[in-house]
Amino acid sequence: MSPRPARRTDAHPELGRPDVQAPLFSTWLVGTPDRQRQAVEAVARAWERRPWPSDELVGHHVYRGHDGSTLLHHSQWTSEQAHRAFVKTRRQESVDEIDTAVPGIERPGLGRYRYYRGGARTDGPRPVPGCVVIVDVEFEGPDPERQRAWVDAVFEALGGDPELAPGGISAHFHLSTDGTRVLNYAEWETAQAHIDALAAPGDGVGSGTALWERVQSWPGLKSSTVLRYEHVLGLVPGDVPTA
Repeated sequence: MSPRPARRTDAHPELGRPDVQAPLFSTWLVGTPDRQRQAVEAVARAWERRPWPSDELVGHHVYRGHDGSTLLHHSQWTSEQAHRAFVKTRRQESVDEIDTAVPGIERPGLGRYRYYRGGARTDGPRPVPGCVVIVDVEFEGPDPERQRAWVDAVFEALGGDPELAPGGISAHFHLSTDGTRVLNYAEWETAQAHIDALAAPGDGVGSGTALWERVQSWPGLKSSTVLRYEHVLGLVPGDVPTA
């Protein structure tokens, strides 16, 4: 059987798929909007000229940071073992090609996560996200129970919010495998909707309720960063060529 090729897609990833047991996130520092564009094109070329890496890779997605200097990568693997095998045998040749096209890319590291829980609005058809907001929360030391309890508290605050910000589509919470971080992959209709939500009264996108204050002052909460992105490249396995 011939190996299947990589295929581009405009579709955003389906978060929370039960077969995805190893969602991975990483950020590349590329420096300028022009280098963002060049790096995305280099990634697309490197992937499309090679067979799809593994049947255990569901999809790979790239996002352009609204800061003009970063790219976010999100890969959906069915197991960490499959990803580690890819790193040992296939990854470096693609990285070398990309780095030749766009020298000087900085890669601070890879985050390994497990999907925990998510929620989406239910008032009609789901809009296509115009903006993806990544909220990266870090705690002081590993504590898986604290990770889950904090996310549960966020959902309790959402449920008790008297006036949720317009424009939010969904929120998907991932727990780092080392027990220290929570990553919220939040979908919004537009970047402006998220900007407006942050500018409203309260700390963050929630109202100034006691439940939100509890979330924001959670014991052991070390830091929280918020970055906006645009989905610019989706790669999924194509059809297997027939003889």
